[in-house]
Amino acid sequence: MRAFEDTRPNGIVKRLLDDRHSLPLSVALHLVPGALIVAAYLLIGEPFVAAIGFPAFAGWAIALCLVLIPVQLGLLWLGRKHNGRFSLRGVLHYTDKPVSRGKLVAMVIGLILWMLVLGFALAPLNNFFKDFFTWLPYADTGGSGNNTYLDGYSHSVMLTTLVICLPLTGISLPLIEELYFRGFLLPRLSHLGRWAPVLSTVLFALYHFWSPWVFVSRVIFTFPGFWFAWREKDIRLSIGMHVGVTSIVATLGTIALALNLI
Repeated sequence: MRAFEDTRPNGIVKRLLDDRHSLPLSVALHLVPGALIVAAYLLIGEPFVAAIGFPAFAGWAIALCLVLIPVQLGLLWLGRKHNGRFSLRGVLHYTDKPVSRGKLVAMVIGLILWMLVLGFALAPLNNFFKDFFTWLPYADTGGSGNNTYLDGYSHSVMLTTLVICLPLTGISLPLIEELYFRGFLLPRLSHLGRWAPVLSTVLFALYHFWSPWVFVSRVIFTFPGFWFAWREKDIRLSIGMHVGVTSIVATLGTIALALNLI
């Protein structure tokens, strides 16, 4: 008898793997990870980094890892239930690479420039909205888009924090977010038509409970990448934009700090 003979999807697994998620289920799957990240930060990440004398930003990296890595493992578990082995086939969509390589490169470069330029241009808007969230216990811990969360620490501690966080918050964690939000969740909103990428963008912005003041600007600078990923049915577009920007910003910030430019 084959080891995985009885691994056919059923119950909650079938609901998760259906081509169409109900609106309440989709909203929950978008927002619950964000709530868990905040809880992980307050209960684990922040106390731990405070105890070892590191910036709160490192606590957020820990919290993101504690939630997003299990999310990725959960996708692999769904793949095992669906395929009889650990695989993302049938779990993720938009993975058939329909966009040609040349078109992909051109579109990703344009999306990266859009996200970078709009991200910096809308910083004053973020600061305006942040005044409405000063009551949050984590309002000054690294979610505002600047480096003030590193103030008060030695140069070596700041540099160590950025070097450790670069492969996490700069590359790995944004990649997991794209696989989950655009590869797993967005295709299962396809019954909403053109509203699917709109809802995906809004819910993704809301998911960032740790920086609600960036909601408006995050919707503006991420929407094109998510919309193109939906229209072209190619997740590489949103991955290229999202991971491209976070890795560039994290790398440049680390280099600038190492050279005492900031």
